[in-house]
Amino acid sequence: MDNHDDKRPPEEPVSEGIPAPDGPANLIDTDYVIGQDNITTNTMGLNLDLHGKVFTISAIVVLLFVIMTLALQETIAPIYDAIFGFLTGNLAWFFISAANIFVILCVGLIFSPLGKIRIGGADAKPDFTYMGWFSMLFAAGMGIGLMFFGVNEPLTHFGTSLDGGSWAPLGGAEGDTAGAAALGMAATIFHWGLHPWAIYAVVALSLALFSFNKGLPLSMRSVFYPILGERVWGWPGHLIDILAVFATLFGLATSLGLGATQAAAGLTYLFGAPESDITMILLIMGITVIAIGSIMAGVDKGVQLLSKINIAMAALLLFFVIAVGPTMLIATGFFENLLNYFVHLPALSNPFGREDANFSQGWTAFYWAWWISWSPYVGMFIARVSRGRTVREFLISVLIVPSVVSVLWMTTFGGTAIDQYVSQGIEAVRDAGVDLQLFIMLEQLPLSQITSFIAIILVIIFFVTSSDSGSLVIDSITAGGKVDAPKPQRVFWAIIEGAIAIALLLGGGLTALQTMAVSTGFPFTIILLVACYAIVKGLMSEPKAV
Repeated sequence: MDNHDDKRPPEEPVSEGIPAPDGPANLIDTDYVIGQDNITTNTMGLNLDLHGKVFTISAIVVLLFVIMTLALQETIAPIYDAIFGFLTGNLAWFFISAANIFVILCVGLIFSPLGKIRIGGADAKPDFTYMGWFSMLFAAGMGIGLMFFGVNEPLTHFGTSLDGGSWAPLGGAEGDTAGAAALGMAATIFHWGLHPWAIYAVVALSLALFSFNKGLPLSMRSVFYPILGERVWGWPGHLIDILAVFATLFGLATSLGLGATQAAAGLTYLFGAPESDITMILLIMGITVIAIGSIMAGVDKGVQLLSKINIAMAALLLFFVIAVGPTMLIATGFFENLLNYFVHLPALSNPFGREDANFSQGWTAFYWAWWISWSPYVGMFIARVSRGRTVREFLISVLIVPSVVSVLWMTTFGGTAIDQYVSQGIEAVRDAGVDLQLFIMLEQLPLSQITSFIAIILVIIFFVTSSDSGSLVIDSITAGGKVDAPKPQRVFWAIIEGAIAIALLLGGGLTALQTMAVSTGFPFTIILLVACYAIVKGLMSEPKAV
């Protein structure tokens, strides 16, 4: 790797869209110019600026996938079931081990001297205040998942723990209501705490380091320069970026599909809308149109405004449930659940010799693969807003702040649902379908029509912002790392995301969504494990902080 210490003034960008480091930084000396392999054309009034190989292969493979899934719906569903069973059944140890490695790396860097290195150069200043930065960290990785699983997962793990068996986390606490509740919440927090945020942190830190400190394009291939050298601009790099596109597309489609099923169930529950595939298809199509409008409005007027509205509404719903629900139980439960999480963490993260095979394979392995498939999207967003932070500051914030919010959210919504079942004997919450449980829980509280409507709006806006932001990330990758490619390309990817979600829902429902998240998450996990080595090597080559 041909490096040299360099101190360039900020007004001289080292790469298109990438500001130069402030102060000493170990820039990578390469002749590659961002966009040099792109095809630029103006066809029928549409400006296009595409990386020929990455865009073409990604688009053709995804379009063929959508067409085949829609054309062979009855044939394809059993295939999805078989693939999901094979990957989670045989590779659960791999996903769990990889996630553990990501946590260990992040914690190790926090306590190592490398934690003093500053993203963007030794003299870089943060682009955002702490409050603004924390808000964006929350907005990036939270959303449809919390809305969909906030009631369902704690309640499900509580039920299986109470009954015992292989679906119960760690074998459960059969017949012990308090023990089952504690174990159920610990298992839920495990899936929404340090491990998933360590996955995001690895991707975000690697992208930020090699772009803002090394001067390379903001693309996954750049992370592998210490290993591949100039070959990273050829086919090895093309394959890495294509895998990143597939992982992001199918990770997003999984979330969009979950959101569509929940929003459709809510509309049926509140307004009597027909409960059918047609409702979900129309919903996905309508939301995709809104997302396209947000794309055309631009990041500032579109996704940023919607994100602010979403955070405000999510906070309003959260604090409303805290206020009118079992307030003291939630307040004390927050600290108890946090303690139980750390007590059970070693056993829950153990990849081998598990007696709770269904739980570790059907829940944990799926979750880790799903988070990993989301990681290029969330990681790139976090990287773009984290310039100026030290590695230690970055990792502590990315790991701790969102994890604490997740604990509070799950304690509030899941704890309220468990209390309704245990203390009030309300079985409807437990017996409802996964996409309806949030609305049934809210029905037991005051102003349920209003809060349920707010929940539907939240899911829809999360859907729009995910589609908009995800299109931006995918477009950046398929435009050779450019961050200002023409808008029609982002519109194309927004339409593709909606098409994949529809195809998967029709071709196998939730299992199909989960299968594609796991299938794309597996090869990308290997890429992230190699990226761990590149991060350490890249940080060690940086000028030592005083």
